[in-house]
Amino acid sequence: MRITIERSNLLKSLNHVHRVVERRNTIPILSNVLLKADGQSLDMKATDLDLEITEATPANVEQAGATTVPAHLLYDIVRKLPDGAEVLLATSQDGGSMTVQSGRSKFSLQCLPESDFPDLTAGTFTHSFKLKASDLKMLIDRTQFAISTEETRYYLNGIFFHTIESGGDLKLRAVATDGHRLARADVDAPSGSEGMPGIIIPRKTVGELQKLVDTPDAIVTIEVSDAKIRVTLSSIVMTSKLIDGTFPDYQRVIPANNDKEMRVDCTSFAQAVDRVSTISSERGRAVKLALSDGQLLLTVNNPDSGSATEEVAVGYDTDPMEIGFNAKYLLDITAQLSGDEAIFLLADAGSPTLVRDTAGDDALYVLMPMRV
Repeated sequence: MRITIERSNLLKSLNHVHRVVERRNTIPILSNVLLKADGQSLDMKATDLDLEITEATPANVEQAGATTVPAHLLYDIVRKLPDGAEVLLATSQDGGSMTVQSGRSKFSLQCLPESDFPDLTAGTFTHSFKLKASDLKMLIDRTQFAISTEETRYYLNGIFFHTIESGGDLKLRAVATDGHRLARADVDAPSGSEGMPGIIIPRKTVGELQKLVDTPDAIVTIEVSDAKIRVTLSSIVMTSKLIDGTFPDYQRVIPANNDKEMRVDCTSFAQAVDRVSTISSERGRAVKLALSDGQLLLTVNNPDSGSATEEVAVGYDTDPMEIGFNAKYLLDITAQLSGDEAIFLLADAGSPTLVRDTAGDDALYVLMPMRV
């Protein structure tokens, strides 16, 4: 194999694929990226056996061929080369090493044979549909923070995607929860998604997807089956296993009869919560909300370091009440709201609270209270 390629093209593609590769691997080939030169392009592939990303990038191919080299090492080398440089990649006669040459710099990397590189067999996909990258990004951004990190409840370690009838329209819905909070976001269901199986996309795949959908106008092709998902975005193809488990019936925890409404300016509320929570202990982080007519008093008490209070003007004209929340969870939710105001729908101090965005009803959040 012998090719020349622009540094910027090589770096951009390596940036997408190398992140899949785990830093520590018991199987040496999984530390490598597969490079395949053919025609006018260089195809790259990386996998951790659960997630696989391939990308094609234009290259001047003098001699076709394929090999695998350490992914993070190649990425670090290319990253440190000067802007606008041309990079020569050439494998040795015996295929045991590959030269990376640019200007006066020359590196030799150990290769492993291409035939040993694992292939994540995609199988057949039952449903295929197209979605705007901006819609997919919105679904992920609005829900990702609520993914559970608790390994024992593995079925909560991802985002649940499914189609559902809502208000007479078919919606593509994303839901994530960790048992303390729940995030839900909807977009109009694209044609082809009708009747698709409900799928749980793992946290790592969600994180990679989020980085790939950075061009809002791009169109993403999504193919799903019971066990896999494949996402195609221009020259990038990402295939991932899904979490094999049943997502809980999240509809049951969304309160329907919360009749106390509080409207508050999103920015000033978030800043006030952030300020008073400075005093709280990392472990507890509880902030008490005391509501009365048009007024909200935020209080944090920490027996070790002191206390803090701050008043915020709110739209509230029901019975006075007090309720406690985890400050970090409040900040996570307010960070997702795009409208000027947040709408809190409350019942009592021991019941879940509903948070909505004034910018539209495509997302809602449920937050469990804390005892304070």
